[in-house]
Amino acid sequence: MVLDLVLIGLAITLYPLPGMALVLVLASPRGVYKGLAFITAWLACLVAVIALVLLAATLVIGLSLIVYSEHRRRRSRRVTAAPDDGEGTAGSGRSLTSRMDQATGWSAAGLAVLLQPWGMVSAAAATVVKADASHTQSFLALLGFCVLATSTLLAMELYTVFAPENAQRDLTRLRAWLSRHKDRAIVLLCLLLGLWLVGRSLYQLTG
Repeated sequence: MVLDLVLIGLAITLYPLPGMALVLVLASPRGVYKGLAFITAWLACLVAVIALVLLAATLVIGLSLIVYSEHRRRRSRRVTAAPDDGEGTAGSGRSLTSRMDQATGWSAAGLAVLLQPWGMVSAAAATVVKADASHTQSFLALLGFCVLATSTLLAMELYTVFAPENAQRDLTRLRAWLSRHKDRAIVLLCLLLGLWLVGRSLYQLTG
Protein backbone atom coordinates (compact mmCIF):
# COMPACT_ATOMS: atom_id res chain seq x y z
CA MET A 1 0.00 0.00 0.00
CA VAL A 2 2.71 2.49 0.99
CA LEU A 3 4.71 2.03 -2.22
CA ASP A 4 1.58 2.46 -4.34
CA LEU A 5 0.62 5.64 -2.48
CA VAL A 6 4.14 7.04 -2.81
CA LEU A 7 4.15 6.44 -6.58
CA ILE A 8 0.68 7.92 -7.02
CA GLY A 9 1.59 10.88 -4.81
CA LEU A 10 4.74 11.50 -6.85
CA ALA A 11 2.77 11.32 -10.09
CA ILE A 12 0.29 13.89 -8.76
CA THR A 13 2.90 16.28 -7.38
CA LEU A 14 4.82 16.10 -10.70
CA TYR A 15 1.65 16.51 -12.78
CA PRO A 16 2.39 19.74 -14.68
CA LEU A 17 -1.00 21.42 -15.08
CA PRO A 18 -1.65 22.43 -11.44
CA GLY A 19 1.90 23.76 -11.12
CA MET A 20 1.53 25.83 -14.28
CA ALA A 21 -1.74 27.24 -13.01
CA LEU A 22 -0.28 28.08 -9.61
CA VAL A 23 2.55 30.02 -11.27
CA LEU A 24 -0.07 32.22 -12.92
CA VAL A 25 -1.91 32.58 -9.64
CA LEU A 26 1.23 33.58 -7.74
CA ALA A 27 2.24 36.05 -10.45
CA SER A 28 -1.08 37.89 -10.26
CA PRO A 29 -1.86 40.74 -7.84
CA ARG A 30 -2.21 39.42 -4.27
CA GLY A 31 -0.71 36.22 -5.59
CA VAL A 32 0.27 34.81 -2.20
CA TYR A 33 -3.31 35.12 -0.94
CA LYS A 34 -4.70 33.56 -4.12
CA GLY A 35 -2.06 30.85 -3.97
CA LEU A 36 -3.13 30.00 -0.45
CA ALA A 37 -6.73 29.78 -1.64
CA PHE A 38 -5.60 27.56 -4.53
CA ILE A 39 -3.72 25.16 -2.25
CA THR A 40 -6.50 25.11 0.34
CA ALA A 41 -9.06 24.21 -2.33
CA TRP A 42 -6.64 21.67 -3.80
CA LEU A 43 -6.26 19.93 -0.44
CA ALA A 44 -9.99 20.11 0.28
CA CYS A 45 -10.77 18.57 -3.09
CA LEU A 46 -8.09 15.93 -2.57
CA VAL A 47 -9.63 14.94 0.76
CA ALA A 48 -13.15 15.07 -0.71
CA VAL A 49 -12.29 12.71 -3.57
CA ILE A 50 -10.64 10.29 -1.16
CA ALA A 51 -13.62 10.46 1.18
CA LEU A 52 -16.06 9.86 -1.67
CA VAL A 53 -14.14 6.82 -2.87
CA LEU A 54 -13.91 5.44 0.66
CA LEU A 55 -17.60 6.19 1.20
CA ALA A 56 -18.47 4.57 -2.09
CA ALA A 57 -16.59 1.44 -1.07
CA THR A 58 -18.35 1.44 2.30
CA LEU A 59 -21.66 2.05 0.57
CA VAL A 60 -21.13 -0.88 -1.78
CA ILE A 61 -20.29 -3.14 1.15
CA GLY A 62 -23.30 -1.89 3.11
CA LEU A 63 -25.67 -2.38 0.18
CA SER A 64 -24.24 -5.84 -0.40
CA LEU A 65 -24.92 -6.75 3.23
CA ILE A 66 -28.49 -5.45 2.96
CA VAL A 67 -29.09 -7.44 -0.22
CA TYR A 68 -27.53 -10.51 1.35
CA SER A 69 -29.66 -10.16 4.50
CA GLU A 70 -32.81 -9.92 2.37
CA HIS A 71 -31.67 -12.95 0.40
CA ARG A 72 -31.11 -14.91 3.62
CA ARG A 73 -34.49 -13.79 4.98
CA ARG A 74 -36.32 -14.97 1.88
CA ARG A 75 -34.35 -18.20 1.73
CA SER A 76 -35.07 -18.96 5.39
CA ARG A 77 -38.79 -18.48 4.73
CA ARG A 78 -38.57 -20.83 1.76
CA VAL A 79 -36.69 -23.39 3.83
CA THR A 80 -39.34 -23.17 6.55
CA ALA A 81 -42.11 -23.66 4.03
CA ALA A 82 -40.24 -26.34 2.06
CA PRO A 83 -37.34 -27.88 4.03
CA ASP A 84 -36.00 -29.76 1.02
CA ASP A 85 -35.06 -26.58 -0.91
CA GLY A 86 -31.41 -26.27 -1.89
CA GLU A 87 -29.10 -23.55 -0.59
CA GLY A 88 -28.26 -20.42 -2.55
CA THR A 89 -25.20 -18.13 -2.41
CA ALA A 90 -24.82 -14.36 -2.08
CA GLY A 91 -22.95 -13.37 -4.39
CA SER A 92 -4.44 26.77 -19.98
CA GLY A 93 -2.15 30.38 -21.77
CA ARG A 94 -2.19 34.07 -22.10
CA SER A 95 -5.90 34.63 -21.76
CA LEU A 96 -5.64 32.72 -18.53
CA THR A 97 -2.86 35.08 -17.39
CA SER A 98 -4.98 38.15 -18.02
CA ARG A 99 -7.97 36.57 -16.36
CA MET A 100 -5.90 35.59 -13.35
CA ASP A 101 -4.82 39.19 -12.85
CA GLN A 102 -8.46 40.05 -12.22
CA ALA A 103 -9.33 36.82 -10.44
CA THR A 104 -10.30 36.51 -6.81
CA GLY A 105 -9.32 33.94 -4.22
CA TRP A 106 -12.50 32.06 -5.04
CA SER A 107 -11.50 31.91 -8.71
CA ALA A 108 -8.12 30.48 -7.76
CA ALA A 109 -9.83 27.93 -5.54
CA GLY A 110 -12.15 26.91 -8.36
CA LEU A 111 -9.18 26.50 -10.69
CA ALA A 112 -7.55 24.15 -8.20
CA VAL A 113 -10.67 21.99 -8.11
CA LEU A 114 -10.86 21.86 -11.91
CA LEU A 115 -7.23 20.78 -12.20
CA GLN A 116 -7.44 17.99 -9.63
CA PRO A 117 -6.26 14.70 -11.19
CA TRP A 118 -9.37 12.81 -10.11
CA GLY A 119 -8.35 9.43 -11.47
CA MET A 120 -5.03 9.37 -9.63
CA VAL A 121 -6.59 10.47 -6.35
CA SER A 122 -9.31 7.83 -6.69
CA ALA A 123 -6.65 5.22 -7.34
CA ALA A 124 -4.92 6.22 -4.09
CA ALA A 125 -8.14 5.91 -2.09
CA ALA A 126 -8.92 2.56 -3.70
CA THR A 127 -5.42 1.38 -2.78
CA VAL A 128 -6.10 2.12 0.88
CA VAL A 129 -9.46 0.36 0.71
CA LYS A 130 -7.93 -2.78 -0.81
CA ALA A 131 -5.12 -2.79 1.75
CA ASP A 132 -7.63 -3.41 4.54
CA ALA A 133 -5.26 -1.81 7.08
CA SER A 134 -6.14 -0.50 10.53
CA HIS A 135 -7.75 2.93 10.86
CA THR A 136 -4.53 4.44 12.21
CA GLN A 137 -2.42 3.01 9.41
CA SER A 138 -4.91 4.12 6.78
CA PHE A 139 -5.12 7.63 8.24
CA LEU A 140 -1.34 8.02 8.40
CA ALA A 141 -0.93 6.64 4.89
CA LEU A 142 -3.52 9.04 3.48
CA LEU A 143 -2.07 11.96 5.43
CA GLY A 144 1.38 11.26 4.04
CA PHE A 145 -0.12 10.87 0.57
CA CYS A 146 -1.89 14.25 0.77
CA VAL A 147 1.31 15.99 1.90
CA LEU A 148 3.35 14.33 -0.86
CA ALA A 149 0.76 15.05 -3.55
CA THR A 150 0.68 18.74 -2.54
CA SER A 151 4.41 19.16 -1.85
CA THR A 152 5.26 20.87 -5.16
CA LEU A 153 2.46 23.41 -4.76
CA LEU A 154 3.41 24.07 -1.13
CA ALA A 155 7.05 24.58 -2.12
CA MET A 156 6.04 27.11 -4.78
CA GLU A 157 3.83 28.99 -2.33
CA LEU A 158 6.52 29.12 0.36
CA TYR A 159 9.16 30.17 -2.16
CA THR A 160 6.94 33.08 -3.19
CA VAL A 161 6.36 34.07 0.43
CA PHE A 162 10.03 34.10 1.49
CA ALA A 163 11.74 35.11 -1.77
CA PRO A 164 9.12 36.86 -3.92
CA GLU A 165 11.46 38.41 -6.50
CA ASN A 166 13.47 35.27 -7.13
CA ALA A 167 10.29 33.20 -7.09
CA GLN A 168 8.63 35.27 -9.79
CA ARG A 169 11.64 34.87 -12.07
CA ASP A 170 12.24 31.19 -11.41
CA LEU A 171 8.60 30.15 -11.46
CA THR A 172 8.03 32.00 -14.73
CA ARG A 173 10.93 30.04 -16.23
CA LEU A 174 9.49 26.85 -14.79
CA ARG A 175 6.11 27.52 -16.34
CA ALA A 176 7.71 28.19 -19.74
CA TRP A 177 9.59 24.89 -19.48
CA LEU A 178 6.45 23.04 -18.43
CA SER A 179 4.52 24.58 -21.33
CA ARG A 180 6.99 23.02 -23.76
CA HIS A 181 7.09 19.63 -22.08
CA LYS A 182 3.72 19.22 -20.36
CA ASP A 183 2.16 16.90 -22.92
CA ARG A 184 5.03 14.44 -22.81
CA ALA A 185 5.13 14.67 -19.03
CA ILE A 186 1.41 13.93 -18.71
CA VAL A 187 1.60 11.00 -21.13
CA LEU A 188 4.64 9.55 -19.38
CA LEU A 189 3.25 9.95 -15.85
CA CYS A 190 -0.13 8.49 -16.75
CA LEU A 191 1.38 5.63 -18.74
CA LEU A 192 3.88 4.62 -16.07
CA LEU A 193 1.38 4.89 -13.24
CA GLY A 194 -1.28 3.08 -15.27
CA LEU A 195 1.07 0.22 -16.12
CA TRP A 196 2.12 -0.06 -12.48
CA LEU A 197 -1.47 -0.16 -11.18
CA VAL A 198 -2.60 -2.62 -13.86
CA GLY A 199 0.41 -4.81 -13.23
CA ARG A 200 -0.20 -4.80 -9.48
CA SER A 201 -3.88 -5.60 -9.96
CA LEU A 202 -3.14 -8.49 -12.31
CA TYR A 203 -0.50 -9.81 -9.93
CA GLN A 204 -2.97 -9.72 -7.03
CA LEU A 205 -5.63 -11.44 -9.13
CA THR A 206 -3.34 -14.23 -10.30
CA GLY A 207 -1.14 -14.49 -7.18
